[in-house]
Amino acid sequence: MLGPVILAASRSDKMRRFVSAAPGTKQVVDRFIAGETVDQVVPIVEDAADKGLEVTLDVVGEDITTPAQAEAARDAYLELVERLKDLGLGTRAEMSVKLSMFGQALEGGHELALANLRPVVEAAAAIGTTVTLDAEDHTTLDSMFAIHEELRKDFPETGCVIQSYLFRTEDDARRLAAAGSRVRIVKGAYKEPASVAYQDKAEIDKAYVRITRILMEGEGYPMIGSHDPRLIAIAQELGRQAGRKLDEYEFQMLYGIRSDEHIRLAAEGHRMRVYTAYGTDWYGYFMRRLAEKPANLLFFGRSILTKG
Repeated sequence: MLGPVILAASRSDKMRRFVSAAPGTKQVVDRFIAGETVDQVVPIVEDAADKGLEVTLDVVGEDITTPAQAEAARDAYLELVERLKDLGLGTRAEMSVKLSMFGQALEGGHELALANLRPVVEAAAAIGTTVTLDAEDHTTLDSMFAIHEELRKDFPETGCVIQSYLFRTEDDARRLAAAGSRVRIVKGAYKEPASVAYQDKAEIDKAYVRITRILMEGEGYPMIGSHDPRLIAIAQELGRQAGRKLDEYEFQMLYGIRSDEHIRLAAEGHRMRVYTAYGTDWYGYFMRRLAEKPANLLFFGRSILTKG
């Protein structure tokens, strides 16, 4: 299985240097990363809005080693909120954040991440949008869920992400599927041990369906993060069985992947949100996209060979 190998490489400085220097890298990175600056990503948000799509914006960057870097991440998101406000795009775009970027892994990281994130969530609420807390590896989740719960006291639309490959997630889904909650379900894109996570794709998919059913039958707002046509069709059926209208849940897919499907689902009346990452520290995000689907890795390999 190449996926675990690629995920391990996502934390290797040596591989980071090799991949960054490869002649075909930029071509592939540009497929998944919308740009490096706010100015580059704003036209993409505007284009999505024109097509009836919504977006969630992720300023990529996870290798935070100092409080100053965590504050810089906070400021990058505050800049993004200000631009969305100026352009009147607050109702079309939310934001996704990784707590590692806000200092979660540093000394006193739980409190530091909460302190850095709170002004971003407050600014987002002021322009009519919200923030979703991305799930990272399993060792960070108790902190993430606690921060999510704390922020929801003042900003109840703050969302969070759960991952179907983790054994714990069905219980998390039952707890989170309450009125007013916003929960994104994904398969999971980190290298996790067999002691905490399913390793077989079929088991991960079965868990995904069980968890989607829990969310659809709950009182919250499910966000279905998948590119898998079979899982999308199952989610639609589970939504119908639960008596949900099309605007009572949404689909989410990554920028650069299955763009025609984004348009198709929106045309059917579904809320369709495109997860759009931008920024200069793209390596970790990029490697997880390669690990998720062998076709992405083949595309990268062909690009290196043809550009070499």
